[in-house]
Amino acid sequence: MTTIQALTAADRDEWLPLWQAYLTFYESALADDVTESTFARIVDPAGDIHGAIARDDDGRAVGIVHWFAHPATWSKTGYTYLEDLFVDPSVRGTGVGRALIAHVADAARGAGSDKLYWLTAESNSTARGLYDRVAERSGFIHYQIDLG
Repeated sequence: MTTIQALTAADRDEWLPLWQAYLTFYESALADDVTESTFARIVDPAGDIHGAIARDDDGRAVGIVHWFAHPATWSKTGYTYLEDLFVDPSVRGTGVGRALIAHVADAARGAGSDKLYWLTAESNSTARGLYDRVAERSGFIHYQIDLG
């Protein structure tokens, strides 16, 4: 059975390989100081970014998720954005991804958010199969301007 718990500083050494695998999946790389800052912000109890880690029956870390709530102009209470979700390929299809999304949905409800949403690559067919079962496609197309 998968267990999901909030990320803590003690989880760093198990979080890091999952984070690196997530970045590799999206053919991305970040400077070490960005990764360190990201993890510190996630585990900061006063911070606005939240994270959780999924473990299998043996206690092995098999998935991570990060999210944050933000104000919205179309809501009195705001929305929650699921920014990062990664499940170890060896356990995909076993319910870990679904459990991580449900964990964030519960946190979003608890925070009073009106909506939980996320993005994924069009080519990420495995994840999209899950997302199509647990959520509704919004019909919006994502655009961005890199300001860095």
